[in-house]
Amino acid sequence: MGDLTSSMVATGRIETHVWTSGPEDGVPLLLVHGNLVSGGWWRYVTRLLPDDVRVIAPDLRGFGRTEALPVDATLGLADMVDDVRALLVTLGLAGRGTVNAAGWSLGGGVLWKYALAYPDDLASLTMVAPLSPCGFGGTKGAGGQPCFADFAATGGGTAAPEVYQRFADGDRSEENPMTSPRVILREFFGPRANVASVDEEFLLDEVLRTRTGEDFNPGNSVPSPNWPGAAPGTRGLFNAISPKYYNATAFAGLARKPPLTWLRGGQDQVISDTSMFDLGNLGRLGAVPGWPGEDVLPPQPMDSQTRAVLDGYRAGGGVAEEIVLPDAAHGMPVEVPDLVAAAITARLVR
Repeated sequence: MGDLTSSMVATGRIETHVWTSGPEDGVPLLLVHGNLVSGGWWRYVTRLLPDDVRVIAPDLRGFGRTEALPVDATLGLADMVDDVRALLVTLGLAGRGTVNAAGWSLGGGVLWKYALAYPDDLASLTMVAPLSPCGFGGTKGAGGQPCFADFAATGGGTAAPEVYQRFADGDRSEENPMTSPRVILREFFGPRANVASVDEEFLLDEVLRTRTGEDFNPGNSVPSPNWPGAAPGTRGLFNAISPKYYNATAFAGLARKPPLTWLRGGQDQVISDTSMFDLGNLGRLGAVPGWPGEDVLPPQPMDSQTRAVLDGYRAGGGVAEEIVLPDAAHGMPVEVPDLVAAAITARLVR
């Protein structure tokens, strides 16, 4: 596989920036990126894929070079799902059951919902550290029971405004590491020991294209009587992944079940049962004062929730494999691209 090619595609719904590689008549592979990055972050995986694969890696709305249309949080990522569907329709790939798909983090959340909305499009799924089917934050138990009726401790009010201001400013420095985009990239989303094999400046370029504000990242919030005093608003990405609006647990009951691989890292600090971005876990660690305690707001059991949905998927006749990479963290597409490429290749349906 060669490097990715950049182009704009007009779908009639949104002007989508797409990264592609491989033969146009090759085996279609849709790659959906995670939060804070772009489709270009898949470049190290795509170089290791078979030569007959046609890679299609769009930038989601609010990211990369795609038209900056706002995120309607009340749709629970359905606007992104429909953007991707419009792209596949434009490319002539919708409704044929031939599209293999891989989603990383937020991209996995998009694919849970995509499979529910358009089950006849997909041939296989590879979920790389996907968003829990119960959404992000504020739930407990494998079934995703809400901790608060208004879903406080989730959504746009949980984000640190200083971080997103530095994104908006295009800050490339390492000053004040707790809020530095470069340091956050390295510590939580990045290549770690594989840093010498990637172009960190390219990765940071793509990160700093993230749209910020109430319509994008992180979104707005409303006051709450519950800890920490904020509940989800109706705009922006963090609200769209809040369990107030996002729930894809019905995935377990899909009538048509494409075979699935779930790839997760044993040292993931973003999507795991001990996420450093989940207020339940941060409260337990003492990093955020006033935590109401384990009985009220425990750390979200993200892995357990995903496993419960996939157990249901298998019980209904589906194929779902869980692969754990004990030494990998969240940024697997840039940390261990060879292992991600191998997992995707093994799951391909030709």
